[in-house]
Amino acid sequence: VAFFAYPDKPSWLSPPDAQIISLAGPRDDSSDALSRLSKALDLGSKIVARQERIEVDVPSGELTPTAIGAILAQLMPERAIISDEATTCGLPIYEMLTGAPAHDWLTLTGGSIGQGLPLAVGAAVACPDRKVIALEADGSAMYTLQSLWTMARENLNVTVILLNNGGYAILKHELHRVGVADTGAKALSLLDLTKPALDWVALAQGMGVKATRADTIPAFRKALAEALSYPGPRLVEASMIR
Repeated sequence: VAFFAYPDKPSWLSPPDAQIISLAGPRDDSSDALSRLSKALDLGSKIVARQERIEVDVPSGELTPTAIGAILAQLMPERAIISDEATTCGLPIYEMLTGAPAHDWLTLTGGSIGQGLPLAVGAAVACPDRKVIALEADGSAMYTLQSLWTMARENLNVTVILLNNGGYAILKHELHRVGVADTGAKALSLLDLTKPALDWVALAQGMGVKATRADTIPAFRKALAEALSYPGPRLVEASMIR
């Protein structure tokens, strides 16, 4: 299922007339399948363009998704696995990591939210020798925050970057996408997470995960560097509530 629930719009992963050829299944040798495909296409030893390493500059001013992405690009280790549920904050971070150290990127499926933290748990269990970085929005994290307890219980090598903008920003976008032109104050208040504000440091520590809050660029860099250097679960709350 692709993104769903849009009035009068289909939910498909490919056009109905698309020709789909399966190269390998979950239990097949994917490397062998790619090798045979290369031979079938007579690719030989052709040089394939690869993304070069790019050193990015961290912008000055307030802590923003762009600044967070630039700092992460500078600090993240090789072969990290990123679980991306940054939602509305995600694109600027993704763009900053274009030339970052080699990593895997796991994204949402189906247009739902709540996948990011349990996905990070699964990745850490599957690859205990690799650092997992969860880019997690505050609203989405509320769906599955018990994953933090699992990270602590199993001592998983996960660094959570909790992007706190104080609301369900993605759901505000979705209201427009489903055709809601005039959103009332009462409806918008349901998407606000500042009354009361969520204390992610307290929430994480209550589940056994050490956490730090940062609301400036220097503070975030320091907190993220410390979290990434630790071989277990850590949470860095990036507060962007203005």
